[in-house]
Amino acid sequence: MLRLGCGAGFSSDRLEPAIDLAEKGALDYLVFETIGERTLAFGHRDRQLDPKRGYNPQLAARMRGTLAACKRHGTRIVTNMGVANVAAAAEVVVDVARAQGLSGVTVAAIEGDDVSDLIGPETILFDNHDKTVAEVGRPVVGANVYLGIDAIIPGLESGADVVITGRVADPSLFLSPLVHHYGWKRDDWQRLGQGTLVGHLMECGMQITGGYFADPGRKNVPRLADCGFPIAEVAENGGCVITKLADAGGMVTSRTVKEQLMYEVHDPAAYLTPDVTADFSGVTVQEAGRDRVAVANGSGHKRPDKLKVTIGFDGGFFGEAGVSYAGPNATARAALARDILRDRLARRPGFEALRIDLIGINSLHATAHGVREESADVRVHTAMRSASRDDVATMLWEVESLLCCGPAGGGGYRGQITPSVITHSTLIDRDAVRPSVRMFRA
Repeated sequence: MLRLGCGAGFSSDRLEPAIDLAEKGALDYLVFETIGERTLAFGHRDRQLDPKRGYNPQLAARMRGTLAACKRHGTRIVTNMGVANVAAAAEVVVDVARAQGLSGVTVAAIEGDDVSDLIGPETILFDNHDKTVAEVGRPVVGANVYLGIDAIIPGLESGADVVITGRVADPSLFLSPLVHHYGWKRDDWQRLGQGTLVGHLMECGMQITGGYFADPGRKNVPRLADCGFPIAEVAENGGCVITKLADAGGMVTSRTVKEQLMYEVHDPAAYLTPDVTADFSGVTVQEAGRDRVAVANGSGHKRPDKLKVTIGFDGGFFGEAGVSYAGPNATARAALARDILRDRLARRPGFEALRIDLIGINSLHATAHGVREESADVRVHTAMRSASRDDVATMLWEVESLLCCGPAGGGGYRGQITPSVITHSTLIDRDAVRPSVRMFRA
C-alpha cells in the first residue's frame, strides 16, 4: 500500500493537522493542494507588485511545520503552492531547509503552466458566452494551463524531497505518485481513472473527514475543532481505503466519502482531467472499519485532446461597507437605508455594478425568493466593483453618511477597499504546452 496524506485542501487551510500527518502518518507522500482560480489570479497580481512574490503566502509556515518531519520519516512532499511563481517558491523551501539544518534537501520546480504568451485578444472564453478576451474589457494579469501527471512525474523521477508546481489539476497531485510508484502506463485508462478518483476524494482535505460535512443535529461530527486531514492507502490496482489518524477529530464514513465523491462533478461518467476522462459512475463505497472506507471501481477513457486554461483579469477595485440596525422596527429602518443608498448612488454615473443586501432577513436567498422576515438585528451590506478607486470610495462615504443622515439607530460602520480579480476559461491544444523541471538544493 502506498500511503498518501492531504496536508491542505485550499490556500488558507489549517496547519496543525498537516503537522500531525507529517509526524505520525507514516506517509509515503504528503500533498498540499492550495490553488483556486481566484488565488491563482491573485498570485499573478502579487508577482506584478513584487517579483519575489506570487506563491502561496503560507508556504514558509507549512514547510517550517512539516519539512523536517517529512525528511526524517522519508515522506516526500508534492504541492502546487508555487502558484504564479514556482521558482521563488522553491527558493523559499530551500531557505527553510537551510534554516532548520536540513542539508541535502532537493526541490523540483515544475514550470510551464504559465501560457500567457499563448492568449490573445481573440481567444474565445467558453465560460463567458464565447466572448473573446478583448470583449472582457479588462487587462489580463496571467493565464495558466492545467498541467497533469506528464509534468509532475519527471520531478518525482528526479528523487526530489519536494516537488512544487503551479497550476496543475488537483487530482494529478495524488495520481502522479501512484503512477510513478506502481509504474502504471499512461494509457491504462482504468487505473488512471481509479487513481484520479483517489485524488478527487483527497484533494479537499477535511471535506472528506467530516469538516464540510458537519451539520449539527442532522450530521453530527465528533471533535470538529480538532478534525484531521485524510489518508489514502492505495493498492497497486488503484483500490483504496480512506482513513485518518486514530487520535484526530472528525470521522470517515460512507456518507462523508459519498459527499466528496460528488463534489464539483458535473458528469460522473465523464470527469475531465489532463490525464484521463474519469468515469465514477460505477464506483463502490463500503465501510471497512471505524474511520475506514474502501473505494473501488473507478474507471476512465482516453484523455481530452485540449487542456483547460484559467485566464485572470484585473478586476479593478472591490469595496464593501455596512451599517447595522437593531431593536424594534429594525427591518423597516434597514430597508429605508437600502432605498436611500440606491437612490443616491443611482444619480452617479458608473454605479451599475452595485449590490445591497439586508443581512439577517434572508439576504443569501433574496434574489431567488425575495422573502422578508421581521428581525431585531439587520445589517445593510453594500458591495461594488469598479475600475475607479474614487467611485468605490464614494460608495463607502455614502454608506457611512447614514450614521447621522438617517434613518435612526444606525451603527457599527465598517468599510474597506481591496484590489480584485476575475477569471474566465479557455482551451488550448495539448501540444502547445511545454512543461519543464528546475532543480534546487539546500
